[in-house]
Amino acid sequence: MSLLFLLVAWSAAVLSCALLCRAALAAARALPPAPEAAARIAPDPAAADRHASGLTLYEMAYLSGGPHRLADVVLVLMAQKRRLLLADTGWATVVDPVGTDAVERAALTAIGPEGQRRIPAVRDALVGDAAVRRVADRLETQGLAQPAAVRPGIGGAVRLVKGAALVTLLSAVATSWTAAPGADSGQVLIWFTVPQILTLGLWAVARFELHPYSDWATVAGERRLPAPTGPRGAPDAPGTPSGSLITLALRGPTALTDPSLRAALHSSGA
Repeated sequence: MSLLFLLVAWSAAVLSCALLCRAALAAARALPPAPEAAARIAPDPAAADRHASGLTLYEMAYLSGGPHRLADVVLVLMAQKRRLLLADTGWATVVDPVGTDAVERAALTAIGPEGQRRIPAVRDALVGDAAVRRVADRLETQGLAQPAAVRPGIGGAVRLVKGAALVTLLSAVATSWTAAPGADSGQVLIWFTVPQILTLGLWAVARFELHPYSDWATVAGERRLPAPTGPRGAPDAPGTPSGSLITLALRGPTALTDPSLRAALHSSGA
């Protein structure tokens, strides 16, 4: 029985560490392009709305939470501009069918000609829209966003290593618990220290070298993201990302101070 527990511990440790090393190598290849390559990137229509960090609100949302976060941001932005009504029952209703940029126009298209649609369906349609993909492509070309081949990336691999460390510990405890009375299990338990050191050591290295873990932003992208500070819940001037929207982009819907908006974004739409 002890050999079975030892095999489980070693398998979990080796597999999880190999996956983390693979994810780290893949992320390392996502380097920023040469200056001449970056100059050929299509111009961003929202360039005038850039934050002091050099990122637009949509770019901050994508780097923090991916296309779903970007979709939440554009819906709240349009609601604050009185172009959409987001009901806490999970429905989005068009008030003013005029979009000021490609992503807003994509949101109106996702809602459809009837002018009303469930928010989860709008979000899913936006995630696959060409306007959102252009934001992602621009960030990937600049070396700020993880390429699709890298995701789920380092964050998921680190979680596997942490799980393997726990599996190793539990396997060692189970081996000691199931040992025959009077048997010397010390030699067997020593073999569990190797996968435990391997997993904990690699976890410590990842914490020091790769933290914060992100499935969307590269290390360069994380450095460009601003700290989520500033006024929260304040009204937003048209065309400028205020503190409340920046906080939403960086932290997600839980950062919203308006309970009806939080309910709308968390609703299933049923």
